[in-house]
Amino acid sequence: MLAPNAASMPAWWASSNRFRQCQENPATHHYLIKNAMSNVYKLETARIVLRKWRSEDYTEFARMNTDPDVMRYFPSLLSRKESDIQAKKFDNLVAEKGWGFWAAQRKSDSAFIGLVGLNQADDLPVASCMEVGWRLAKAYWGEGYATEAATASLHFAFSLLEQDRVAAFTAPANSRSRKVMSRLGMEDRQENFLHPRISQSTGLKEFVYYEISRERFYRSFQENSVAISSQ
Repeated sequence: MLAPNAASMPAWWASSNRFRQCQENPATHHYLIKNAMSNVYKLETARIVLRKWRSEDYTEFARMNTDPDVMRYFPSLLSRKESDIQAKKFDNLVAEKGWGFWAAQRKSDSAFIGLVGLNQADDLPVASCMEVGWRLAKAYWGEGYATEAATASLHFAFSLLEQDRVAAFTAPANSRSRKVMSRLGMEDRQENFLHPRISQSTGLKEFVYYEISRERFYRSFQENSVAISSQ
């Protein structure tokens, strides 16, 4: 592991007490930045790698998207063609921007477990901001993977992308995702909205809106190992 490099940090973080503590004792504070040549970022936590998509991920992603439990709060199950189109969109955005909804891989067995990451939510009837999101195969629920990987994504959004706040959205009845949002330190803004791309007939048009500020995130940020590198 490498200690954080001030040259790679935004000024507010490089001048902070937390950053100085990380420099003085990186083994304790577990903040890590690794330099590499690629434009695509890879995030690593103790158990999860968020990385660029691979062709073999598409099959596992398609299998997820036919699971009624996984897709319960989405408008419909996806056909293989529809799933591949969605995966390709995520794949292309990560390749273009260097970040996005990354493919999530478990370190212990290299299994593709779903997607976790960030999206610029500019087309919703709430204040334009960055969104953190996740979708995991059911076999990997209940292990804390979504919270762990989403924490890394928030850290990336605030430290490298210099966001002031990040949002998360879901259906009001989606208690699992709402619990993850709460564990991340996000707050329900009590500003429910109707999603413009979802039909009223699905019964899923209403969304809740959670949000966390950069300052709030770093007040509660646990010192779990988050490595940010390029692929």
